[in-house]
Amino acid sequence: MTAKTIVVGNFKGGVGKTKVSVMTSWEYANVHNKKVLLVDMDPQGNASTLIARSAGITEINKTIFDGFQEGNLENVILNVNENLDLIPAAVSFKNFSKFLYQNFKTDLEQITLLKKLLDPLKEHYDYIFIDVPPTISDYSDNAMMASDYVLIILQAQELSLEGAETYVSYLQFMHDEYEAEIQVLGVLPVLLRAGGRVDQTTVERATELFGEDNVFSNVIKHLERLKAWDVTGIKNIDHHDRKAHQTFLDVVNEMEEKLARFEEEESNV
Repeated sequence: MTAKTIVVGNFKGGVGKTKVSVMTSWEYANVHNKKVLLVDMDPQGNASTLIARSAGITEINKTIFDGFQEGNLENVILNVNENLDLIPAAVSFKNFSKFLYQNFKTDLEQITLLKKLLDPLKEHYDYIFIDVPPTISDYSDNAMMASDYVLIILQAQELSLEGAETYVSYLQFMHDEYEAEIQVLGVLPVLLRAGGRVDQTTVERATELFGEDNVFSNVIKHLERLKAWDVTGIKNIDHHDRKAHQTFLDVVNEMEEKLARFEEEESNV
């Protein structure tokens, strides 16, 4: 078993990136029965907060920044349930760049630290998901260098589309400059409101830009229940919960299809 590592990103904030990171990890672990590690690379720690709240975890003693400082991420893994583990983040992680510059001399050493520390863990998982801040930064650089695929989140608005375009351009830069071995898994639309004209137009433009095969046919629709989970944690009690879960299960199923196609193409090369 060697984990497929997927970074979830867009260079615009507030597009639903963290929710997608958490929920795809959750559904893979709890419904598909896969071994999953969610890595929170965002100092705001929103993914860590939502997972902890959902699992009834009240105390987080060690975070990803502790792991970087110790040179070992295994000691900061938080077990959430049988199939899901979390490497949590906290506000202290804002000092990541200063830590890198003080301890590593070259650009390549600085941007490959996460890859170096994640590689020994990959044999224990089927999937590793990485949630990153919406910035061109040491966080996103490390995540890109450590990942096999990127899932680009596209909220149905112009600035998000521009953020997705910038993300693809930056991936190309990382490939050219540092030989990053990462592929675009796809572009996942997150709708502001179902049936909205702007939403539909943005998805159509994304399809023209990235190609029909690269834009997910399943979308994350605007669901009030997803907002409620920020307060209550992830639930599966009533039909509103089940509807929200099904939205992400459909996305996970399409991800599986795309990953299978990538593997088939690679085996034919």
